[in-house]
Amino acid sequence: MHKGKGMKFVGDSRVQDKSYRNTIPKDYSEYPGRTEAFWPNFLLKEWLVGAVFLIGFLCMTAVAPAPLELEADPTNSSYIPLPDWYFLFLYELLKFEFASADYVVIGTIGIPGLAFGALLLAPFLDNGPGRRPSERPIANGMMLMGVIATVWLTYVSVAAVDWDKRDAYSVANAVEHEVDQEHPGYEAYSNNCMSCHGENMTGNAGLGPSLAETQMQKDAIKDIAVNGIGDMPAGQFDGSDEELEQLASFIVENTKSAQSEGEGEGSSE
Repeated sequence: MHKGKGMKFVGDSRVQDKSYRNTIPKDYSEYPGRTEAFWPNFLLKEWLVGAVFLIGFLCMTAVAPAPLELEADPTNSSYIPLPDWYFLFLYELLKFEFASADYVVIGTIGIPGLAFGALLLAPFLDNGPGRRPSERPIANGMMLMGVIATVWLTYVSVAAVDWDKRDAYSVANAVEHEVDQEHPGYEAYSNNCMSCHGENMTGNAGLGPSLAETQMQKDAIKDIAVNGIGDMPAGQFDGSDEELEQLASFIVENTKSAQSEGEGEGSSE
């Protein structure tokens, strides 16, 4: 038999003919309120809800922008950094004895890992068909415990912070720092320190930190000026011992804390 001769091609009812596929969405009117077409009905509703939340979020950020603080100063030991509000509960957790110091791994990895792991496993541990809270005790119980712990730890952390004191570090409430250019040590500062620490001791990004908040004493300042510290090499100061003493006095007397004390004494007089 030659190829192609004596052969018949018949249609197979098991194979769906694509030309007969219905491109019109199904009519779900028989099941009102239970289901609907994904496109465009359901997807359009999702887009509308997402747009409302997005516009609301943008309005909130415009009315109440995120509070910004001044650039971190490694020489200011009185400043206590705080994480953003949504991490305050983890910050408070690290204050407990069993979650800090030698047990810091438990506080940073162990407890949060167990908590989030339990929330991830909750749907698998409680997979009953019921949708009422009473019919999902495991999932709802874990969720309530997580919410209560987060809210309580956040509240305790916020209550322990001296917010009036922290306002001084806010960019919005920051007062421009000015130094006394008539001070005998200003010339030594301008010749040896100004290029890295700024004209008003507020620092230069990438060169030197701010000295306006420093609480170091004169001896420590003189030692750093001569011998250096950290990324600051030794031999930066080029002057006499008298100029070094004047430089240390200038820095100590022109910090923000020293200026505020001077203003307070002047006002009391």
